[in-house]
Amino acid sequence: MENEKVMPKTLPGFMELLPNDQIEFNKIKQKIQKSYEKFGFLPLDTPIIENAEVLLAKAGGETEKQIYRFNKGENDLALRFDLTVPLAKYVAEYYGELSFPFKRYQIGKVYRGEKAQAGRYREFYQCDIDIIGDGSLSIASDAEIPSVIYMTFKSLGFENFTICINNRKILTGLFEYLNLKEKSVDILRVIDKIEKIGKENVIKELEDLEVPKNNIDKIIEFIEITGTSDEKIQSLKNLNIEDNTFLEGLKELEEVIKRIRINKVPDKNFKVDLTIARGLDYYTGTVYETFLDDYKKLRKCMFRRKIRKLS
Repeated sequence: MENEKVMPKTLPGFMELLPNDQIEFNKIKQKIQKSYEKFGFLPLDTPIIENAEVLLAKAGGETEKQIYRFNKGENDLALRFDLTVPLAKYVAEYYGELSFPFKRYQIGKVYRGEKAQAGRYREFYQCDIDIIGDGSLSIASDAEIPSVIYMTFKSLGFENFTICINNRKILTGLFEYLNLKEKSVDILRVIDKIEKIGKENVIKELEDLEVPKNNIDKIIEFIEITGTSDEKIQSLKNLNIEDNTFLEGLKELEEVIKRIRINKVPDKNFKVDLTIARGLDYYTGTVYETFLDDYKKLRKCMFRRKIRKLS
């Protein structure tokens, strides 16, 4: 046993690059970083390891199951699964020393114990930008993020990409209108998977959540609204849904689209997509996902949310 050789092998789902590839990776990372800094975002780095109670405070569903969690002495620790929860902790801890709105970017590794497969890693980089307000934040901030996304992808040499935009308040308001408020978070997570699992499986999962059939039909009809961004907004208005949350989200979405155009992002590079929901609880307003049109199997998610005054 003493002479038994250990074969060197990288764990599944973890990435190591050869030098030439690492050089190219570093160039891409630097271009993204420069793009963020042009818009006034400040660099931030947070620990890879956090107290488990911090990371679990806003986790839920599949994400909570994927967290790498371990004990060291009496400490209950975990590897960060994204860069957002550590950011919330950072703002709460250093609130008195920060100037608001606080614009930060972070590029760093995160860890998720999910099944390793093509395009899905257990260790991977996230490139985050956030604008954090103290109490309130202008809707102009929501429109600024697509401008950053547009300039970032252009700097990387991409021409054909689509920034898909939605507002969680619209979906939340719809569920309130359908008397499904208590199940809204679970429904949002199902809707967010429609691209991966397809319409029929979404319907099945909604049935598993015991959503009434007539409401399932209304949800599917809602997310299948077609047309240009302006036509979709008009279709949402034509639903005549009298719910304050829904109407607030619709107003915000319309204003974001207006300001994106003022910021000179071409219409061909963005659209309203009512299936974009984002599965985690901390998404409350405008949400985004950006797709590379020539590389359908690849997806780059970029998003922003408001963090109000933390105590």
